[in-house]
Amino acid sequence: MITFIYTLIPIIALIILGFILKRTKFLPEDTWPGIEKLTYFILFPALLIRTLGQQSITGMPWASMLLVIFGTLTVSAILLILLRPKLTEDNANFTSVFQGGIRFNTYIAFAVAQSLYGATGVAMSSVAAGFMIVLINLWCISIFVIWGKTSITGTLQFIKSIMFNPLIIGCTIGWFLSLSGIGVPSIAGDILEIVGRAALPFGLLAVGAALKLESIHGHFKAIVYSSLIQFGLKPLIAVALITYTGLNGVAAAVLLIAFITPTAPSSYILARQLGGDIESMASIITMQTLLAFILMPLLGMLLL
Repeated sequence: MITFIYTLIPIIALIILGFILKRTKFLPEDTWPGIEKLTYFILFPALLIRTLGQQSITGMPWASMLLVIFGTLTVSAILLILLRPKLTEDNANFTSVFQGGIRFNTYIAFAVAQSLYGATGVAMSSVAAGFMIVLINLWCISIFVIWGKTSITGTLQFIKSIMFNPLIIGCTIGWFLSLSGIGVPSIAGDILEIVGRAALPFGLLAVGAALKLESIHGHFKAIVYSSLIQFGLKPLIAVALITYTGLNGVAAAVLLIAFITPTAPSSYILARQLGGDIESMASIITMQTLLAFILMPLLGMLLL
């Protein structure tokens, strides 16, 4: 547990720094949306392209990893849908609970994996993210189509929403370079490394800046339901499937790390774009991020 806490300290420090910088107005207010956009559309896709493109999945237990990811996310998503009438009568609010229970904070997951396992942790996390990002976005956008006040109408728009997601594009390019044997050319790799290196610190600062303590009031049920899935059900399912598949080592560890992180700040962006409940989404993001400071070390001690 001490090792996990030490690993989280620099991550927490960056998140707190982002929160302080936002609250003290050290930077102009309109700087933060720009940082979020830069990280989401440029920096993190660059990290994914370079990490995935420069590695071979030969010898990696990718099939077992995919089974654990697919099983954990699918069971969690179906359970949330089945429980929807009991969770909330507000459809837009349900999209927030769903995202709060399904999404994972990529920035925190990568930062913890890198701190604990170095380059191997980042490589394995990239493989896991390559699967998780696609499946999570398929689920979440489908939920918005059905229950959100969404602007998506028709199959074509749905496909476009998936295809033009920057993280999915980054994963697709990275997988193509890896599986085709082309790899990342040296000069391009150097550029992507410099750009991608900024993804985690900028992403964590943006997580801190997005915290809205005042928004927590009035959204207790949504926070509780989504957090029970996020920090309770998903890790349990993941452990069961990891045991079933015999997955171990760094591959198993990075999956468990991803499944004990809070939900992603990008949930708020999607809620705002597709007609979700942005107030409850902001509350869930904030409270889960705060809870993660306590729950991640505890869960890490029990599971890793």
